[in-house]
Amino acid sequence: MTQTTLPPVKKTEPVSAPKRGLSDRSRSERKLGWLLAGPAFVVMLAVTAYPILQAVYESLFSYRLTDPANREFTGLTNYWVILTDPIWWQAIWVTVFITVVTVAVELVLGFGLAMVMAKALSSIRPVVRAAILIPYAVITVVSAFAWQFAFDINTGFVNSWFAWIPGVTADTDWFGDRWQSLLVICLAEIWKTTPFISLLLLAGLAQVPEVLQEAAKVDGATWWQRLWRVTIPNMKAAIMVALLFRSLDAFRVFDSIFIMTGGANGTESVSFLAYRQTIARLEIGLGSAVSVLLFLVVVLIAFTFIKAFKVDLASTRGE
Repeated sequence: MTQTTLPPVKKTEPVSAPKRGLSDRSRSERKLGWLLAGPAFVVMLAVTAYPILQAVYESLFSYRLTDPANREFTGLTNYWVILTDPIWWQAIWVTVFITVVTVAVELVLGFGLAMVMAKALSSIRPVVRAAILIPYAVITVVSAFAWQFAFDINTGFVNSWFAWIPGVTADTDWFGDRWQSLLVICLAEIWKTTPFISLLLLAGLAQVPEVLQEAAKVDGATWWQRLWRVTIPNMKAAIMVALLFRSLDAFRVFDSIFIMTGGANGTESVSFLAYRQTIARLEIGLGSAVSVLLFLVVVLIAFTFIKAFKVDLASTRGE
């Protein structure tokens, strides 16, 4: 059985459209679009492009906020110092580990929750959706504090409730070891943001043509075959958007680490490293260089996802 998707919609031009160039109506609509989007575009440039350019500029200087008189242009020295430091590569490894684990688990759980929300009885569907989305409404800092209190050796209840699990005792210090700390951080991230992925995948499920599902049933396809040959291929755009958004968000993980471990026991992420250099040590040059490198990695992730999935969102909308 091969993958089943609807054929792409053939693009047609209006009969009245000119063969070449834009009509007066098209030029008028384009001008109106720029007038409406112009203010938002300017604001976006002010709040995103300017800080990025400022960070790139500051990263070229040896500049400590407590010693502004000795500010000195050093070129790419800050980048060389960072890329040759084992602390940077350890932060990269921790960030990649958290991103891969959380996104993979969230994709599976989110897909299951999306199917539950799509197939739930219409009478209870609003309640089910609201219950599933509650964790995403919780502020990340509040969520991190809640998970820290739950797993704390003094105030937490996890050790007493789950003492029947091998390896868990009343004296288990979840934040005294690197791997256990990363486990709790990943669990907190998964609990918090799985509803976000499930919401995006639910929108993708709604785009799967029911006629294809019925045709597959008539052909004798099992539930598993319909899932892999009909449902998932027709959700490719939604899956790409969910993975892209969540991966970019997970790679910037900061709040949970800041609250739970403060970067101790080798749990420092790239965002936490940038915070420590810029805010804690007041090394503006080094901190800016870390931020620029983080930005470049995020851009690389976005480019890789878009090229790997080869999804044309315009054609997905039937334009």
